[in-house]
Amino acid sequence: MTVPPRSSPSPSPGDVRIVHLTGAAFQALAEGDLSAANELSPVAVSEYLAGPECHGVWRMRSRQAEENPATAAWVTGIIWDEARQTAVGRAGFHGPPDDTGMVEIGYAVDPAYRRRGYARAALEALLARAAHEPEVLRVRVSISPDNVASFQLASQYGFRKVGEQWDDEDGLEFVYEVAARAGD
Repeated sequence: MTVPPRSSPSPSPGDVRIVHLTGAAFQALAEGDLSAANELSPVAVSEYLAGPECHGVWRMRSRQAEENPATAAWVTGIIWDEARQTAVGRAGFHGPPDDTGMVEIGYAVDPAYRRRGYARAALEALLARAAHEPEVLRVRVSISPDNVASFQLASQYGFRKVGEQWDDEDGLEFVYEVAARAGD
């Protein structure tokens, strides 16, 4: 895998988009089948995305898409750097808005691309979508207490701690929320 040098400029939000996948692509990624995932995905998928660190997320998204195909337009997709034509991570909502108008954001950047602004660009893209979806009132993010970088990023966008939860995969998480639109 070729990794751009660390001195490469940070992406601008316009250079990064979230590319949604289908149930079949989720399944291929859940199985770690990079070749099949690349055949099914609208953009090239990386080894990281088909790797073991991401399998659990793709299994969950595959089940969601199987139960309700419309969720695929909401859930985790590929963080795509348009300028570099490269998949740099995954991001999306955990699902469509719930009964209270809340969506939860999740994102992970490939370690080879961290500290370059991709998490920020993905978060901004997701917040912009939430602001434009009338049924979304609140946005949530759950962050491990030791993930200082994610906390610092979220706090810059007005996320405030509203509680704690236990995640079977990630352990203790602090829960933060922000209104989907200013003034809400």
